[in-house]
Amino acid sequence: MKEQSIRVENLVKNFGSGENLVEVINGASFSVNKGELVALIAPSGAGKTTLLMMIGCVEEPTSGTIYLGDEKVYDNKWLTKETRKIRREKIGFIFQAHYLIPFLTVLENVTLVPQTNGISKKESEKEAMELLKYFDIPDKANAKPSQLSGGQNQRVAIARALANKPEIILADEPTAALDLARSVNVVKMLKKIALDQNVAVIMVTHDEAMYPLCDRILKIENKKVISVGV
Repeated sequence: MKEQSIRVENLVKNFGSGENLVEVINGASFSVNKGELVALIAPSGAGKTTLLMMIGCVEEPTSGTIYLGDEKVYDNKWLTKETRKIRREKIGFIFQAHYLIPFLTVLENVTLVPQTNGISKKESEKEAMELLKYFDIPDKANAKPSQLSGGQNQRVAIARALANKPEIILADEPTAALDLARSVNVVKMLKKIALDQNVAVIMVTHDEAMYPLCDRILKIENKKVISVGV
């Protein structure tokens, strides 16, 4: 039996109030298992990023329940004041733009979060070099982001997301700025990471060419989340 990494029950997100109330998500329920790469699809403005940010403990839901691993983190309110700690320890974020810090080297970018979490410089650098080898860019460790290609920078961004050994990776359109070949490579990497690291990966994408590379597709439809075929 597969182990659940994310479980969402009756999640609701509204913006505004009264006449200005906008319902974005209304009663979403779904789960994602460890080792799964799941695509999240919907038209623009349907709430994909908002849903991702709620799961990532960045955006507060209006109501509902969120479990991350065995921990219930939200039940009509945050159950901890340390949502930042949850993000640091459990979740890796990957975005369309790589958001690497331009004046830091690749190695320094990847080691930033582990060192913030109290891991020693020596240990974090050792782990970072293993990740860079995993992504076939160990020779770029001392380079700055401006010296790398777009595809290489996205690999560094993924390595950075993995540096805190997350249980969950949330990827918001990570291939949008890449051509088809590089996009396929990034999604194959995410699939490999899901299996190798036994993590749950949710990837927001508009690119139908990526769907067959995913285990499942979740779609936001009528403000709910439904499962559709690959």
